[in-house]
Amino acid sequence: MAVKIKLKRLGKIRAPHYRIVVADSRTRRDGRAIEEIGKYHPTYHPSVIEVDADRVAYWLGVGAQPTEPVLAILKKTGDWQKFKGEPAPAPLLVAAPKAARPSFDALGGDDAGKGEAITQKKKAEKKDEAAAESSSSESTEA
Repeated sequence: MAVKIKLKRLGKIRAPHYRIVVADSRTRRDGRAIEEIGKYHPTYHPSVIEVDADRVAYWLGVGAQPTEPVLAILKKTGDWQKFKGEPAPAPLLVAAPKAARPSFDALGGDDAGKGEAITQKKKAEKKDEAAAESSSSESTEA
């Protein structure tokens, strides 16, 4: 039985993410896997690649063949070079953690309300004008 290390696709239509799995070469792309050994999220910036290096080394050692996309991922993480005995590549770019947004108090905000809204509703203005006109016309008639 030939064993492959390949990508299993998950996610929505335009938001894919993948699991790196070890599976029989005859199974479907998203079929049953022997073992999951990593994750790959290409839509994130920078891409998220997580690989269990020990399990990759084991499966490569027992003869599992990586597909072309997985081979490219393994070369980026350095697991393929480690298996072949070549020098390691440059480290991967890691996303910097986002700074927390400052709180309202830290910005010097005060809790005092600003009052009511400045603009009034247009319907209310028309009714007020109509009421004012009718009251002025009544006072002129008397």
